Amino acid sequence: MKEFAPMLANETKAVSCDLKAVEADGSFTGYASRFGVVDLGRDLVLPGAFAESIARRGPRGIKMLFQHDPAEPIGVWLEVREDAHGLFARGRILPEVARGREVLALMRAGALDGLSIGFRTVEGRTDPKSGVRRLSRIDLWEISVVTFPMLPEARVSAVKNSDDVRVASAIRRAADAFK
Repeated sequence: MKEFAPMLANETKAVSCDLKAVEADGSFTGYASRFGVVDLGRDLVLPGAFAESIARRGPRGIKMLFQHDPAEPIGVWLEVREDAHGLFARGRILPEVARGREVLALMRAGALDGLSIGFRTVEGRTDPKSGVRRLSRIDLWEISVVTFPMLPEARVSAVKNSDDVRVASAIRRAADAFK
């Protein structure tokens, strides 16, 4: 668990990402958390757990960090929402930032594919029999790109390389020429 100076009792939960495509501009999508899945720390996030926090902060109020390090912001979240599967996130890593360029290269190579949430538990109960903590309300502070995720089921799902974007752009230009 990473502690942040201005926050109280913050926790982190990481998930690995199914890396398929990072856009040329550094944008990607993935799940930062999955509902109903027990992670390696024996936590299970319930649907609706992030709703209040997302409504209050919005995507820009949730920071994108590298390895939960508050000194390593690497991009911005464009969309953060709950769906039937979990906490979906769409963001853009900034290639103008040195660490952002490094993270993009590692993601495109398939060497880095984890997402992890930094949060404070607002409401949760531990089942005495199973030892699983069921999190029903979470104050979400940040979502990080990480090496080792806590929840193996949550991964980056789309990260296109620049060749894919160039080919698509060439096809669009050719189609426009025939109009």
